[in-house]
Amino acid sequence: MKSSEKQVIINQLQEQIDSYDHFYLTDIAGLNAENTSDLRRLCFSQDVKLVVVKNTLLRKALENSNKEAEEIFDALKGNTTVMFSSNGNTPAKLIKDFAKKHKKPVLKAAYVEESVYMGADQLEALIAVKSKNELIADVVALLQSPMKTVLGQLQSGGNIIHGVLDTLKEKE
Repeated sequence: MKSSEKQVIINQLQEQIDSYDHFYLTDIAGLNAENTSDLRRLCFSQDVKLVVVKNTLLRKALENSNKEAEEIFDALKGNTTVMFSSNGNTPAKLIKDFAKKHKKPVLKAAYVEESVYMGADQLEALIAVKSKNELIADVVALLQSPMKTVLGQLQSGGNIIHGVLDTLKEKE
């Protein structure tokens, strides 16, 4: 491959790294063509972009990107496939579900919510990761809960007082 062709690939990878908030490095070596096609279809259906890369080109793209992911360089050995996603835990769920039947893909590393996760043992932690929007929704729900309780009690108290007044009115 010519140097100019490599640079084009590096630039494309860098654009993808910069445009997606999350990416996973996996190993899908050993999957036959049919299983690889199934994995690609599953990724497409869940809005995950699957790209097979050369480790040296990915390393250069990571070095040129805006992401602080130097720890991932240790995972750039053997076969590497990158899963790009806008949602942090979607690829982790996909990897877990697909690996139940095929033993692959194997998680090598991940960059999720501006943190680096190394090794297949981090898969469960990645599945549990919530997105920024989910965390904000949880905080809002926690803040609303006491208000809803107070309002509910005030409304039920008003109904009780109204019932007492109706009873007293009927006695007269």
